[in-house]
Amino acid sequence: QVQLVESGGGLVQAGGSLRLSCAASGRTFYDMGWFRQAPGQEREFVAAIKWNGVSTLYADSVKGRFTISRDNAKKTVYLQMNSLKPEDTAVYSCAGRTRMTTIQDPRYDYWGRGTQVTVSS
Repeated sequence: QVQLVESGGGLVQAGGSLRLSCAASGRTFYDMGWFRQAPGQEREFVAAIKWNGVSTLYADSVKGRFTISRDNAKKTVYLQMNSLKPEDTAVYSCAGRTRMTTIQDPRYDYWGRGTQVTVSS
């Protein structure tokens, strides 16, 4: 059974940091991504990483503050979030795909349930 399970969310003050983790099981994923959805808003892309861990992609809103990484031996992808802002508040979900495609491809096949991140001002 394919599962993606996020952890590491919580409440943090503006300017603080959090590290999210996403543990994968059941499949080997080529690309992994992080998305977020704030209340009343559509889900938006945050970051993605190729299977080799070298190629990454970030949304402009998080570039320079967030870092995506992965440990294939542990089947885990991480999102290090620094200099957090209140507008980063959202449910963060990880996603994976088993298709070979470009890192810019927005389509993912498997999704986790998400973890809440709340940034207070």
